[in-house]
Amino acid sequence: MSYLTPEQVLAAQKANLEVLFGLTEKAFAGVEKLVELNLQVAKAAMSEAADNTKAVLSVKDAQELLALQQALLQPAAEKAAAYSRSVYEIAATTGAEVTKVAETQMADAQKKFVAIVDGAVKNAPAGTENAVTLVKSAVAAANNAFESVQKAAKQAANAAEANFQAMTATAVKASQQPAKGRRAA
Repeated sequence: MSYLTPEQVLAAQKANLEVLFGLTEKAFAGVEKLVELNLQVAKAAMSEAADNTKAVLSVKDAQELLALQQALLQPAAEKAAAYSRSVYEIAATTGAEVTKVAETQMADAQKKFVAIVDGAVKNAPAGTENAVTLVKSAVAAANNAFESVQKAAKQAANAAEANFQAMTATAVKASQQPAKGRRAA
């Protein structure tokens, strides 16, 4: 049986730290994108608030105020939906990058574990063939189970994304329909 040398332990720790720092970078990049998005939204909201205030102050009667209000509500709903989509895209992208790193790490860990098992198999005493076969079968079953869980998680994420997109589109359409109906009345 082979044991890990101090150099191997040190190399593994160094690799783990590099992964940790890489994940931290990805997380900060996601936060940075959210901050940029929120700054853009805040700037646009301030500008629009000034324009809307001027428009409200120039209204001459109640009908004109009602028409202005209707004109302002629909774009607000569309902007809220666009903001939600942007936040979702940032979160999904960041999550996908983290998942990719995690999958790479898991694949690497699986390879190393299989190599350790193979090394142990080569050095196994005579008469332990059944135990070795059992260990190999267990490792293969664990790998298959992990791959199945990964596929199911990806399918669930894709379904959630499709549902989110559909809900957003429905919300925007719903905000447009009453405005159109009131204009026709």
